[in-house]
Formats: sequence, C-alpha cells, structure tokens
Amino acid sequence: MDRNTFKELIEAGPILGDGGTGTGLLAGGAEVTSTFDTLNLTEPDTVLALHRSFVAAGARFIEANTFGANRYKLGEDGAGGRVAEINAAGVKLARDAGSEIVAGSVGPLGVRLVPYGRVRAEEAADAFRQQISALAEAGVDVLFIETQTDVAEAEQAILAARAVCSLPVLVSFAFTRDDHTLLGENAETVAERAGQLDVDAIGVNCSEGPAQVLRLMETIRYRQPQLPLLAMPNAGQPHRIGGRLIYRAAPSYMADYAVRFAQMGVSIIGGCCGTGPEHIQAMGAALAQVEASPRTQQVRKAAESVTAARRLRVESDQGLEPGSFARALRTKEKTFVVEMAPPRSASASRMVAAADTLAKAGAHAVSVADSPMARMRMSPWAACHLIQQEAAIATVLHFPTRGRNLLRIQGDLLASHALGIRNVFVCMGDPTAIGDYPQAADHADVSPSGLIGLIANNMNDGLDRSGASIGEATHFTVGCSVNLGAQDLDRELKVLNRKVRAGADFAYSQPLFSSEPLKNFRRRYEERYGKLDLHIMVGLLPLVSLRHAEFLHNEVPGISVPERVLESMAAAGDRGEQVGLEFALQTGEELGNLAAGFYLIPPFGRYHLAADLIERFRAVDRPAEAALGGTGVTPQPPPG
Repeated sequence: MDRNTFKELIEAGPILGDGGTGTGLLAGGAEVTSTFDTLNLTEPDTVLALHRSFVAAGARFIEANTFGANRYKLGEDGAGGRVAEINAAGVKLARDAGSEIVAGSVGPLGVRLVPYGRVRAEEAADAFRQQISALAEAGVDVLFIETQTDVAEAEQAILAARAVCSLPVLVSFAFTRDDHTLLGENAETVAERAGQLDVDAIGVNCSEGPAQVLRLMETIRYRQPQLPLLAMPNAGQPHRIGGRLIYRAAPSYMADYAVRFAQMGVSIIGGCCGTGPEHIQAMGAALAQVEASPRTQQVRKAAESVTAARRLRVESDQGLEPGSFARALRTKEKTFVVEMAPPRSASASRMVAAADTLAKAGAHAVSVADSPMARMRMSPWAACHLIQQEAAIATVLHFPTRGRNLLRIQGDLLASHALGIRNVFVCMGDPTAIGDYPQAADHADVSPSGLIGLIANNMNDGLDRSGASIGEATHFTVGCSVNLGAQDLDRELKVLNRKVRAGADFAYSQPLFSSEPLKNFRRRYEERYGKLDLHIMVGLLPLVSLRHAEFLHNEVPGISVPERVLESMAAAGDRGEQVGLEFALQTGEELGNLAAGFYLIPPFGRYHLAADLIERFRAVDRPAEAALGGTGVTPQPPPG
C-alpha cells in the first residue's frame, strides 16, 4: 500500500484495529516463551486462529505477530538468525486470516541505547533495518512502530523504515501512570520529536487504559494537528489476581471510549493487552453508530481542551481504579480509608493479603503508618508500593516530619512519587523517646503545616524548597491531622486553619464515639475562619473489650469514650468485639454527612472488622453527597 492510498483510507473514517496479541495468544493456550514471535513457526494454527477471531469481530487492521521479531529479542529464544523467516511467517498468517490491512508490528529492541545502555544508535538502526526489510519483502501494507518507550529508539526505527521502503509508517508510544514514557518523556515531548520525523500517523497504545490514553491523545492532537492519530489502549490496568494479570475493562467500557476517540478524530482505533475479540466487536458496533467530527472541529476542540487535559493529568490518581481515594475526594464521595501498620520483617505477604481483603470490601485506600509508636517497621513507602502493585488499591503514605531534615524530606517525597504513591498524610510523628530506639534523632526541620505547603505549593508546581526546578511537577494529594477533642481547642482551630491555608486536601481525626465533638469543632471553626472546605475523615475504632476502651479513654490524648459505651463494653463480656463493632457502626450513622468519610483504625491488626464496617456502611442506601469539614489523625493504641 502506498502512502496516498493509506491517507485516503483513514480520511474515509476511523479504521477498527485488533486487540492484544500476546494476551490473546496466552488465552488461546500458546506456550509461554521469551517472545511470542517464534510461535509463527512452532504454533501457526494458534496465531492464525487469533487473527481470524479479530477479523470476525470486525477488525480491518491486523498486526502481524512480529512485535519482538528483531535479532535482539529473538536471540533470547536462540532464534536471532531467523529474523527474515519469522517475520515472513507472521505476515503470511495475518494475510491468511483475511485482514484488509496487514500491519508489520515493530516493537522495541529489548535493549537500551547509549547513554542508558550499551547499544549504539547505528547498531539499533541496523537491527531495525533488518526486521523492516523482512516485513516489507513479505508484503505488509503498513509498518507499525509500536509500544515505544524511548523517543531516541523510535527515531532510529522510523529512519530505518524510510531507508528501506516507501510504506506508510505509524508510530505509537506507551506511557506509565505518570503520563511519561519509561525514560521520562511526557506526551508534549513525544509529540514534538516524533512529529518532526516523516510518519503517517502518531498515537498511544498499551499504557494504563483508555481514560489515560484519551487525555494523552488530546495533548498529542494539540501538538501535531496535521497528523492522523491512532489509539490502542489496554483493556484497563492490569491487576494481579491468583498469580495472573487480569484486565478488567468490559467490552462496553472499551466501546464507550472508542466513540470518544472517534469524536476527537482518531483514525485508527483498537486495543492492546487484555483486549479480546469481544471488546473489538463491541467497539465496532459502537463506532458504526458514530459520525466522526470534521478535522477542523477536531483541531479546534483539541486546542480548547489542552488546558483541561493538563488539569486532568495533575488531578488524576494516576490510573488507579475509579472510586479510588483521589477521585473520591474530588467528587465528594463518601470515603473509606483503613489504617495499616507495615510489617516488622521483610515479608509483606500478610500485609498485602489484608489490603486485598479491604479492597474487595470497598475501601478507597489503605493508609500506611510510619513507625507507629516509634517502633521499627518496614519503610512505609515500600509498603505502599507493594500494596498498590499487588492488591490494586490506592494508598496514603504517612509522612512524619520528625527525624527528617529538608534534604531527606524532599528526596523521600521524590522517591515515593517515582514508586507511584500519590497521597501523603503529613503529621509530626511519634517521639522516638517512647519507642524501640529512644536515643534516635528526633529533630524536625519543618512543621507539618510547613511540609504541607512545601508539597502543595512547591513540589506540585515543579519546584523544590529553594525554588529550583525539579524537572516535572509532582501530583500529590496532601492530608493533615486534627484533634477534635483537644483540651486547648482554640489552639487546635488555629493550627488547622494554618494547614488548610497551606494547601491540605483532607484530614484524619482521632476516633470518635459520638457526633458532638465534630459538630462543636466545625461550629467553632466556621465562626472564626469561615466555611471549612476540607474533606473530613472521622476516625472510627471498633472497641474489642472494656480494657481496650479504658486504655483509650484514660491514656490516649484526644480520645474520649462516653460513659454509656464503657458500661456497655463492661457488660459485653466475651461479646466485646461484636458490641464494639455495633458502636462504631452507630457512630458512623450518627455522623452521617457531617463527615465526608471515615478513617477506620482496626484494633490490633483485626482488619476483618474494618472490612465488615465498610460493607455494612455501603449496604446503607444513603445519599452519596458528603459534607466538607475538619478531621484529624489517629494514634495506634498498643496491644493489651
């Protein structure tokens, strides 16, 4: 196919592409190998069956199974000398499936280029020329340079294609949750650099799902309005379930986004990992009902929406499931967050199992404490990262100012952001004198309100404390503590106002056993400072025994257990856990919309109690609207 013919095809309307080749082959029972490309020779029937299933679903654009068919990747399977044979076989199978357009898939080489790796640019170009020559000789209609994560490597592939043939060349990039490639390039940079090369379409594939790909496409359209676009997202984010990666996006969800892609002028629309024939069929049916916007309208709308796209990127909770913590804050959804202490060992399996239970119960996030009671535990940002990776639930990182200087604070925040942690709860932290290492440093360079301001007003604007650039802005949501039952309530009101003005987005409170402390605190605050626009998560702690209740009442500042509760716990006997759970439920119902959410503190690691509470709260058909107000932080009582 020549380039003019390709241009005429895409101008006639969006072309429906295929779905995920690798995940499709696995689903079809293919043997797991370093590359799937050798299956063109060893299991051709499996490859052909997958292509035919996509054609039957309505796909007009089929990618040959040649994604990793270059000398470097094939060398991992001992097939580095069979580049031409494997590429030719892949093209023939796609053609035999009856595809209207056969695309030669060209993925990354699987090696890093200088200066990040040891492969020189000319070596990469030679490897690309070898594969692309084989694809062109085998008769592909277009070349699809896809899932690129390094613009410099993609440039070598494009230059190689132009050196060996005159076929249409499409280029597509994959992005991480931060809307950057693996080497840190954002969509603006990718669009600018790739658009300077001689390509026939540019786009995004794989990545974190259709919602992310849509906002990235808006940026690319704005930067390169003259280039046709392509979008082939994963079927949502991958989730590890039962040792396997599962893609949860339903066909109807992918179909909705196919329509949105078409309306913004995307020319080739398909799917990547996890996208099966059922998704493609639904997308095709939806596209049949849509008339794509004229190109002039597409460009104008993209220009108008680029600011909104940037805002979405900043406000996004970076690809975590709808209903997750940051999105719940923005939509004023009733929010459920559960406190969790990291393990005292290097093993995180029990922690992850508990987080998975909470996620299934409907929690929005797990709030990971930092050395509660000044006792040695795993670093909380590692715990947050493991929970997000393995249990697929958002986390809130406790970030105490105590024991950190400004250098460490900013370095730890950057490290946390790099690990995908987006929600930070700022507090003073427990004094080391009460913990395992009373001689440890206890100095603080910055107050909690000062750290909130550093995050919200410096790092989220791309600056460090001194005002120097940190390259890219962070996207943190920042929380604070409040003691609703403070003895010096005037001082607590003043401190919270300082945190709000510094940029706090939410707050945790100590556990409450009635609504009165919150009502009184809000009234006093608003009399003095005006409306309290803060997402309040009131602490709820299910009691388990009279001893537990008496300890909290007598020894933990800010917690007051009413006499009626103490009497009921005394009468509960062996039913203490059940009675305590009922009191927590009653308190939550009494608070109603006075609290925007609940910060659940499972006593002594009994996470099943938090899961029970969340499920029971969610079972109540209450209006989703949540009021804004003030809340605070909860210490973890010692076992006993």
